[in-house]
Amino acid sequence: MNEDIFVSPEQVALDQQRFITKVYGWMAAALAITGFVAWWTASTPSMTEFILQNQGVFIFMMIGQILLVGSLAGWVNKMSSQVATIIFIAYSVLTGLTFSALFFVYTTSSLASTFLITGGMFAVMSIYGWRTGNDLTKFGSLLFMLLIGLIIASIVNIFLASPALYWITTYVGVFIFTGLIAYDTQKIKEMGGQVAEGTEEHKKGAIIGALKLYLDFINLFLMLLRIFGSRR
Repeated sequence: MNEDIFVSPEQVALDQQRFITKVYGWMAAALAITGFVAWWTASTPSMTEFILQNQGVFIFMMIGQILLVGSLAGWVNKMSSQVATIIFIAYSVLTGLTFSALFFVYTTSSLASTFLITGGMFAVMSIYGWRTGNDLTKFGSLLFMLLIGLIIASIVNIFLASPALYWITTYVGVFIFTGLIAYDTQKIKEMGGQVAEGTEEHKKGAIIGALKLYLDFINLFLMLLRIFGSRR
């Protein structure tokens, strides 16, 4: 007769802590790669000319980002942890290449200060998501619906060019991605107590968790940059 294996709450908490540490590690590595690539590209005239002055190349890279993140989110269960890691790193590199344009739109000081503000907000909401005893599932469902609306409104505003809609989507975006940080952190915590350390599921789960928080961070950064960024 099979008996369920008892796992103490202390062991579950330890497994969750180890898992989230790996998730934060991958996320921090991806942000470091993105930041370095963006700075290096903006500081290299030949790269700047090739990417930023060639609209076709820039659009191709943006499409590449969508394909990479889509393949990782949609087919991670069918790929190895090594492939998932490579895709995640490639995505952070492509994001860095496209983010290099920010150095020509905003001052370096405002980019740095906005990054610090984003980091502070991320830390607060991630801690809340980790420690709260409230189930954020319903809140997460609301955020995902708002996110769909935000995407649609942003696409519509490409053609309308409405300043009012621009600022509405900006502040709604800050609310959405701030909330998603807490929601995703709670879901990652739950995942950490369900997958065995060292398995493929554990490794791929850490990458997917890092991707979610990475996307929350950079999208919140972009929204806050609209508010706090000083244009050149």
